[in-house]
Amino acid sequence: MGVDITVLVADWAHVMDLAPEDRLRVIQESAYADDDPDGGGDVVDGWVWPGAGSERAWLGRYEFPGTLGSYKPHFWAAEGWEKVRDAAAGGVRAALDEFLEGLIWCGPRADFDAERVDPGVFPSLEGLWRSGPLIVRSPATVARLRRRWHEAAPALDGLRVPYAELAGREPQQRVAGFEEFAELVTGWAEVVNEAQRRGWGLIGLPI
Repeated sequence: MGVDITVLVADWAHVMDLAPEDRLRVIQESAYADDDPDGGGDVVDGWVWPGAGSERAWLGRYEFPGTLGSYKPHFWAAEGWEKVRDAAAGGVRAALDEFLEGLIWCGPRADFDAERVDPGVFPSLEGLWRSGPLIVRSPATVARLRRRWHEAAPALDGLRVPYAELAGREPQQRVAGFEEFAELVTGWAEVVNEAQRRGWGLIGLPI
């Protein structure tokens, strides 16, 4: 899982107004444009927003703390959930199942990978800069994920003890303990909450 990921919230009306065959290219190029991060965009609480007057005001990028853009911590967080989910109460398990399955977890069936791409956005993935995990969530899906997170969030700390007991460190593991797991999952909640607040969608692209 040696791939990096960029996670964006995007104005869905703008995205869908783009010519379908151009959407993937425009989003990839806009995620890291000249007026951005490291060149003039504002960075606030993990968010990179285009500078004032930018033509890219229709998107924002979230930087997960401590990951340096790598997808590995997300993979290991999903693995951690796989190990501890049976120790979670039924309602919490169902809510976190749906939340994480919609973003980074493959789901409870060993023979089935969760679908994390809503249809009708990218007619083709030809031109994807790099193969790897792809996340495309419309505002409707974002709203559903936010509801599930708010059901699960109050009980998240209850996973602390089972996580320590069941999700032990493995070679190359990038999420070593509950605190790191909770920080990463809460980061996804931050992305979902911001997208929902704006009525936008969510996109994760391998880079």
